Amino acid sequence: MEKAKIGVLTISDRASKGIYEDISGKAIIDYLNDVLITPFEVDYKVIPDELELIKETLIGMIDNKGCSLILTTGGTGPAKRDVTPEATEAVCEKMMPGFGELMRQVSLSQVPTAILSRQTAGIRKNCLIVNLPGKPQSIKLCLDAVMPAIPYCIDLIEGAYIDTDPNKIKSFRPKNK
Repeated sequence: MEKAKIGVLTISDRASKGIYEDISGKAIIDYLNDVLITPFEVDYKVIPDELELIKETLIGMIDNKGCSLILTTGGTGPAKRDVTPEATEAVCEKMMPGFGELMRQVSLSQVPTAILSRQTAGIRKNCLIVNLPGKPQSIKLCLDAVMPAIPYCIDLIEGAYIDTDPNKIKSFRPKNK
């Protein structure tokens, strides 16, 4: 089986300048290593909150690197420099608002400011892009909520096959597919 390519993109002015370590992107990679049972390789990048650069990076990960899934972290709040959702929407052919709705719903059970999050998801070619929050504990909470639907979504858009360890996250795939 060919390895799935998964992009992990941290969008942070300070982390991209080395002012602090990118713990959020590493938390995503640790999560993937923990729950995925199919072979995959990660294309990992840390870039500043610059709209055009985010768009170029997402396009490159999909069109040049062949990623079937990209998980972003950072840039989803209401601050002026938070432009990750705008970049995601600009490069996608279809938006998948249910991902953001579910992530906000589970996050609201933990913190009232989750309503300020603008996380979204969308599809470009045969890649699903999911915008995650910036804190590692919030990343896990959100991924636990949406990961059951991600493998089947990627099947439907003809991306690489990925599957989860059913003892950790049970992927949903229809039985009569």
